[in-house]
Amino acid sequence: QVQVVESGGGLVQPGGSLRLSCVASGSFFRLYVMGWYRQAPGKQRELVATITGGGTANYGDSVKGRFTITRDNTKNTMYLQMNSLNPEDTAVYYCKVNFGADYWGQGTQVTVSS
Repeated sequence: QVQVVESGGGLVQPGGSLRLSCVASGSFFRLYVMGWYRQAPGKQRELVATITGGGTANYGDSVKGRFTITRDNTKNTMYLQMNSLNPEDTAVYYCKVNFGADYWGQGTQVTVSS
């Protein structure tokens, strides 16, 4: 069982930035494939970005060039740097760990509004 906890959400103005963090338990963190997903009200959950243990990143089309996913294997932590935020980025952001099975966090709310 892997425990997953997100943090860093909040309210930000359009054009602003925010950094999300995801801490995952376990001594095999470096082997986890991890990702960020988001779900806006009335919409399906969608991929934001994923990252392998070695740091290879993949992004959803809507966030390419604005968001950056990274990880620190020494801290069991993954990050999502979000720049140039717009109201369409408003959603609950979830962290997912894949290690034999999928493990999800509880989500953190990001609201982009003036």
